[in-house]
Amino acid sequence: MIIKILGSGCSNCAKLASHAQDAVDMLNLEATIKKVTDMQEIMAYNILRTPAMVVDGKVLFSGQVLSAEKIAELLSQ
Repeated sequence: MIIKILGSGCSNCAKLASHAQDAVDMLNLEATIKKVTDMQEIMAYNILRTPAMVVDGKVLFSGQVLSAEKIAELLSQ
């Protein structure tokens, strides 16, 4: 599983990356978390607000920092 955190590198982006790692750990998933700060790559996902989370090429959500528990719930679906 490849998880991308899209954003400029702001504190919310860092917080989302941390929550994503916590969720992966909770579920004992094998995943790689990448931070994407390149605006051209971010724009390719057609999101309007960052931070955003992309899992295996699919945008899960954008414009918010979800808790680790909510991310774990989304990842387990």
